[in-house]
Amino acid sequence: MRSKGPYVKRTITIFLILASVVNAGLAQTAPTAQKGIEIPFVNKVLPNGFEIIVLPDSSIPLVTVEIAVRNGSFTETPELNGLSHLYEHMFFKPNSARMIVQCETAMRQGPLNAYGQQICAPQIKLKSVIGDVSYLDQIDQIGIVNNAETHEEVVNYYFTTTQPHLTTAMRFIRDSIRFPVFNEDEFKGEREVVLAELTRHESQPGLYLEKTMMDKLFYKYPTRKQPGGTRDTVAAATTAQMRLIQSRYYVPNNSALIVTGDVDPQKVFQLAAELFSDWQRAPDPFKQFPMVQHPPLTKSEGVIVEQPVSNVIMQIGWHGPSIGVDDRSTYAADVFSYIVQQPDSRLQRVMVDSNLSVNASVHYYTQRNVGPIRITLVTTPDKAKQALKTLYSEIDKFTDPTYFTDEELENAKTLLEAEDLYRREKLSEYSHTISFWWSSTGIDYFRGYHKNLRAITRADIDRYIKTYIQNKPHIGVALISSDLQSVAKLTPADLTGGK
Repeated sequence: MRSKGPYVKRTITIFLILASVVNAGLAQTAPTAQKGIEIPFVNKVLPNGFEIIVLPDSSIPLVTVEIAVRNGSFTETPELNGLSHLYEHMFFKPNSARMIVQCETAMRQGPLNAYGQQICAPQIKLKSVIGDVSYLDQIDQIGIVNNAETHEEVVNYYFTTTQPHLTTAMRFIRDSIRFPVFNEDEFKGEREVVLAELTRHESQPGLYLEKTMMDKLFYKYPTRKQPGGTRDTVAAATTAQMRLIQSRYYVPNNSALIVTGDVDPQKVFQLAAELFSDWQRAPDPFKQFPMVQHPPLTKSEGVIVEQPVSNVIMQIGWHGPSIGVDDRSTYAADVFSYIVQQPDSRLQRVMVDSNLSVNASVHYYTQRNVGPIRITLVTTPDKAKQALKTLYSEIDKFTDPTYFTDEELENAKTLLEAEDLYRREKLSEYSHTISFWWSSTGIDYFRGYHKNLRAITRADIDRYIKTYIQNKPHIGVALISSDLQSVAKLTPADLTGGK
């Protein structure tokens, strides 16, 4: 399931409370099959391939207008690594609509000089396509909150405002995606902003665990799993590369409009048709530039990364299932992760309640292009070796018939549904969830997610574990300071379980 913030699945208080209630009921009553909750969105696809998805909720007079593009690090060759993120930073910079306003203002003050004519002539020509730009007079006064995110398999841009300003928000996002200017001075400034972000990230020790794991798991094409890119690629970026990304991926048949909140779906569909129907369909970018095929791991490998951290953080990673290849295992992965992350699960009792580790998390990241599976332990140097040994012993038992109960299986499905409902409490953020699913899995997968989740059986989970985890090549990484390593004395063999 989508991991947020990137997207990280975590069990929060409301779900722990729900789990205890469900457990109390199931102790007295056998579990009954449920159909799964519905996700009440509606969608429509324009003739040019542009998809519109609307999730209405009139409880609060707010709307979020979001546009998603199937782009991100999974499209990036080494020389383009991180440039989808840089493109994101340019999205809200002046576009041709804003330039038209500025040029018309300048022209009212007198004839333009040669430089002004050079700048304004191509923008004025676009006015017949862009249409009325007077909405920009109020764009800074309507209280719009805007932001954007770049991940491995989606880039999304969004506005949240009050319901009366829906049209204004949709017009602005239309002009931003279709008519970027990529001013050189603005570009240089944002390039420095992104470089500063990379510097901040490099100061966080956890980055080195994440990067090492991804580089080792996806050893042939590591850039495809690194949305931030590198300092070298960002520093060398040009506006010509921005145009290249735009021409390949920022096309209607590779984009979607997501609108959530106090809206009438039919009005949204009508506005979208008026604003986006003349956006010209382009060749499918993934036929011209197919996704790479990440080769499987051929052997297990352990890596020790020394950084100034106060605990020992160890992570074991595997190649997991891909959307479109083994969908059923993606549902099984989500269910199993939730089973073993509950406080009363066997894994938590063995690893955390025993004081071998202070945390034991299991995570599968849903992706079309190979989703990683990771188990993470946080412990102390004196317990690190034993914690690893015990974890690997538990992994060998994951498919034992008694490793989890039928009640735990049903509880996990209920908790996953509860998490989805909890996220819907704030539709301005849930729109990002919809963007993620649309891009990485497709809207039909998203629509049927909970129904298919409810259908997962113990046999499905066993198949998932045997196919992707047990006795499969994997990567073990330990993040540890040099001082703690002198106590822990971890070896690569410890990290791979001697396999």
